[in-house]
Amino acid sequence: MLNFLIVLIGKSVSLFSNFFNLGSGGTWPGHIALKLNKNFINQAIDSKTKIVLVAGTNGKTSTATLITHILTQCGNQVAHNKTGANQLNGIASAIISEIPKLSNKLIKDYLILEVDENVLPLALKKLTPNTMICLNLFRDQLDRYGEIDSIVKKWRDSFSKLSTNTTLILNADDPQMAILGTKKTKKYFFGLNLNLEKEIQHGADSIFCPNCQSELIYKTISFSHLGNWACPTCKLKRPSLDISSSNFFPLAGTYGKYITLAAILFAKNQKISQEKILSSIKKFKPPFGRQEKFEINGKKIEILLSKNPTSFNESLKTIKNQGAKNVLLVLNDHYVDGIDVSWIWDIDFENLLSKSTNIAVSGERVYDIAIRLKYAEKFTHIFTDLDEAINKMIENIAMGEKLYVLANYSAMLETRKILLGRKLL
Repeated sequence: MLNFLIVLIGKSVSLFSNFFNLGSGGTWPGHIALKLNKNFINQAIDSKTKIVLVAGTNGKTSTATLITHILTQCGNQVAHNKTGANQLNGIASAIISEIPKLSNKLIKDYLILEVDENVLPLALKKLTPNTMICLNLFRDQLDRYGEIDSIVKKWRDSFSKLSTNTTLILNADDPQMAILGTKKTKKYFFGLNLNLEKEIQHGADSIFCPNCQSELIYKTISFSHLGNWACPTCKLKRPSLDISSSNFFPLAGTYGKYITLAAILFAKNQKISQEKILSSIKKFKPPFGRQEKFEINGKKIEILLSKNPTSFNESLKTIKNQGAKNVLLVLNDHYVDGIDVSWIWDIDFENLLSKSTNIAVSGERVYDIAIRLKYAEKFTHIFTDLDEAINKMIENIAMGEKLYVLANYSAMLETRKILLGRKLL
């Protein structure tokens, strides 16, 4: 009876939020639910529903959305925290939104949940996933999460207690992902055999052996600390790959390749044919703020979420390869972003932004990003008002050209609100 009441309240809160354009109800229904019943998440999911968790610093939303798309295209009933709210309250909200009226149980073929890397150990106490997909770990929001080592320790402790019925799909190119689980765990590995960097990049994170702490050596490097690694001391090395290529990638950049491979490997593990997988991913459209495309008055805009040094560098590489001429960088310091923005000094603006690029900066920390670019010897247009920045940049680009907006999380949401006229969360 309690969960029935929780679902009714949650749906009412979501309806109110949407009606008054206050957001999509992506967090508050779950917040209320967990206050009333701390066990709501595990109690509200039918035992026949297959649970899939997607975790990592970068690429969670795109991977979970691509997996949801493939499964749906193949005729499955799928629930998904599609707003990207990946804390426990967001997970609970997603479950509430997918429960039918006059019911208190989520009954679907699959429940796909992206989970915040710091919340994952808590989520694993409430859920036993059928499949766990681990993408990567990079420095992100150090004032909230601390260094990677602290997250890795929590993950290892949680994964050591996972049911042997849970299948792990791991990024073999990230040393910290590759060693998760126990010898009894079913594991499948994805990775790339591309040598895209000549040497380990400045600011790379996990370059030491997760077993003995010796410095790793690399045969190939994709970016940051991802690549074909091996330890010269204890001989630990990258596991053999179950998948390393695809005939089609729906997302641009090296990130897009990792995301696609993770989703394909999962789909194959679910006995979906290669033909159906390929047909599905060719119809895929990126989720909000992740290479999301708009057109206003005949001019194109693309938003790329760039929330830490690694994701920012990869976004810059992606747009550089696409010949970007107009770029707007937006930096905020909300709680969800991390209030410490010193990480912008690890972004490689010097090599990844051309001096001929038309660059503008905005956001609540506009002067921080402007100073960083001044040291990189890049001329920038400074806008303290984001609305003005977007309108001026769109107004001044030529027909047929594209404006690329690179923004951290809250800045991305604000940009979308201006472009769409509504809030997302």
